[in-house]
Amino acid sequence: MRKVLITLLALASVVLALRLGSTSLSLTQLLSGDLEAHTVVWQLRLPRVLLAALVGGGLALAGACIQGIFRNPLADPSLLGVAGGAAFAAALGIAFAPAVAASPWLLAGVAFVGGLLATLIVLSFGGRNTDLYTILLAGLAVNAAALALVGLIGVLSMETTFRSISFWTMGSLNQATWIDVGVASLILPCALLLIRRASTLDGLVLPDAEAQSLGIPVSQSRRQVIVLVAAITGIAVSLTGVIAFVGLIVPHMIRLSMGATHRTLLPCAFAGGAILIVLADLLSRTLIVPMEIPVGIITALLGAPIFVLLLRAQVKA
Repeated sequence: MRKVLITLLALASVVLALRLGSTSLSLTQLLSGDLEAHTVVWQLRLPRVLLAALVGGGLALAGACIQGIFRNPLADPSLLGVAGGAAFAAALGIAFAPAVAASPWLLAGVAFVGGLLATLIVLSFGGRNTDLYTILLAGLAVNAAALALVGLIGVLSMETTFRSISFWTMGSLNQATWIDVGVASLILPCALLLIRRASTLDGLVLPDAEAQSLGIPVSQSRRQVIVLVAAITGIAVSLTGVIAFVGLIVPHMIRLSMGATHRTLLPCAFAGGAILIVLADLLSRTLIVPMEIPVGIITALLGAPIFVLLLRAQVKA
C-alpha cells in the first residue's frame, strides 16, 4: 500500500510541475491539445520535469546504497568524491576550454569523466579489500579538495566565468533539453542493477564475517555497488550540477517510514527522490518570478535543518 501511495505522489508531483510556472495551465489545457499548452509542456516543462525526476530518483537510490554498504544512515554519495570530481572537471572546462563551455553536451561528458576519475582515486586508497573507513576518509578528502579547487578556479576567472561556475555548482535544471533527458535515462539501467542486488545489499549491512558466511563475496559486491553508485551520481551531477542532501535525507526518511529491507527501500527511495527534486525545482522557478533560484539552494535550505534533526536523534540513540 505504501509503495502505491508514494508512486501516486510521484505522479501527482509531475502533473503539478507541468501545470504550474510563470504561465499556469489547467488540467483541461493539458489534456485538450491546446497549442499554447502543447508548446509550453513539450518544449520547456516536460523535459525539465523528467530530468528532475531521473536525477532526484537516482541520487536518492544511490544514497540508500551508500548508507547500506557504509552501515551509516547519515552517509551520502558525495563520500565517494564523485560530486566534487565532476564539479572540478566542469569548472576546468568552463574556465579554460571555450569549446566545452559552449556545448552542454561536452560539458556533461567532461563532468562525468571527472566524477568517475575521482571515484577511481578514492577506490585505489581502499585497496583490494575495499576497506570502508579508508574509502570514507579518502572520499571526504578528495571531495573537499576538488570543491576547493573549483572555488580557486572561480576566483581566478573572469566575472562572467565565475558566475557560470558558481551557478553550475549550486545545481540547476533551467537549461534542460530532451538530449539531457536521454543522457539521464542511463540512470535507469544502473538503478535496476542495484535493485537486483537488493538481497546482497541486505547482507552487506551485516558485519563482513557474517555476510561472507551467507555466501556473499563482500569486497567484490561492495566494489560493484560503489561503481554503479558513482555512475549514477556522475551522470546526475554532469547534467544538473551539485544538488545537496537528496542522497542523504530521502533514503533515511524512507527507511524510517517503510523499513530497511532494500527490496522496498530502493524503489521507494527512487520515487521519493523524484518527488523532492520535481517539487524543489517547481519552487525554484515560481518563488521569485521571473528569476530562478538554483535548485541546489532549495534542497540545501530544506535539507540542512532536517539533517540537524536526524543528527541529534542519532546522537541521542
